Amino acid sequence: MKKNVIDFVTMGCSKNLVDTEKLIRKFADAGYHCEHDAKRPQGDIAVINTCGFIESAKEESINTILEFVERKRKGRLRHLYVMGCLSQRYRDELRKEIPEVDKYYGKFDYNKLLDDLGPADNPLPLSSSIAEQRSSRVLTTPHHYAYIKIAEGCDRHCAYCAIPLITGPHKSRKMEDILDEVRELVSEGVKEFQVIEQELTYYGVDIYGKTRIAELIERMADIPGVEWIRLHYAYPNQFPLELLDVIREKPNVCKYLDIALQHISNNMLKRMHRHVTKEDTLELLRTIRERVPGITIRTTLMVGFPGETDEDFDELMNFVREQRFERMGAFAYSEEEGTYSALNYDDDVPAEVKQDRLDRLMALQEEISADIEAEKVGTVMKVIIDRKEGEYYVGRTEYCSPEVDPEVLIPAAGKRLRIGSFYDVKITDSDDYDLFGTVNK
Repeated sequence: MKKNVIDFVTMGCSKNLVDTEKLIRKFADAGYHCEHDAKRPQGDIAVINTCGFIESAKEESINTILEFVERKRKGRLRHLYVMGCLSQRYRDELRKEIPEVDKYYGKFDYNKLLDDLGPADNPLPLSSSIAEQRSSRVLTTPHHYAYIKIAEGCDRHCAYCAIPLITGPHKSRKMEDILDEVRELVSEGVKEFQVIEQELTYYGVDIYGKTRIAELIERMADIPGVEWIRLHYAYPNQFPLELLDVIREKPNVCKYLDIALQHISNNMLKRMHRHVTKEDTLELLRTIRERVPGITIRTTLMVGFPGETDEDFDELMNFVREQRFERMGAFAYSEEEGTYSALNYDDDVPAEVKQDRLDRLMALQEEISADIEAEKVGTVMKVIIDRKEGEYYVGRTEYCSPEVDPEVLIPAAGKRLRIGSFYDVKITDSDDYDLFGTVNK
């Protein structure tokens, strides 16, 4: 156990990661040595940033808390703090069930943690990796890319989703503040930006009276040093079509769009409160591909929502076959207390049926992905190098977001590639998801 060393653990999405990075900056400046997601935590203080989105995420967060409680019980940890979505929603219950945690913070009051803990009594010098970063965040990602959170909360109130219950209504950040953050990060060597929000196509409505996501991305693309911008997560209802013009016309805006569709059956879309129809969805997808040739679409789909029939699921499978999404994730419905579906629907699809449908859907997507990746063999693609791992350098194309999408593996033997640099790579082979290639000379 090392005094004045804090182990930060981040659960869940990249929006949580941004909160952790901002908090690390504050604690580092107060004289603490900060570690993030260490394989072997050794600090005398731990801060866990939790996720509370679905049941499996809640269980993972609770299990992580209990692991650190056990370290504290054995005298290997002095203080334990919990923040984030889980404690935002279940703070009182957590206090009662896991009293060993020194204090719980929510999604928006975590900055009080430093006030409560106070500066380090024997301040430690900044580590070299943190000393090099003087922005308002300490990046936990490779230093050539960062996540930019442009808003918090959501106004959509889909029947199954607990996000509005946890984070509240949609709150956009001011455009100038976002652009200043991008400039600041560019000055420190960041060249790739993942723009994130629960529903980015709604950006600006609450403070400007209309969506201004297209203007934001266009202005971001005009900042010198910004080489790639990638967009997560769009919503199909009232999609701002002017955003497609920005994606098409700005060379540093990746031809990539993450848009969660959830389902295609009108029966399911209506019960989910998605405020969009099958016909609307098909027309939007046609428009996206027509106005941005070569775009990669990433989507998320749900199986097992209350009332989903075999016919609804067959319709979803046919939809995926026809659309051939370049990227797709899926999950089984999880009833979340307080949501419309939990209050008004019976969770009537058996667990084994949910799992069977999920397995079949993902098996179909694996076949589609393998075909799409195989079509790239023989082409030359621009690749950014993220890391060296074993016998390979590992990178991504503009069509791949970190952590969730396929990667490009380049044999490292006899080569010295720079992490964070771009290379033209000839694709020589592929598997179900990843590509293999050599640097084009």
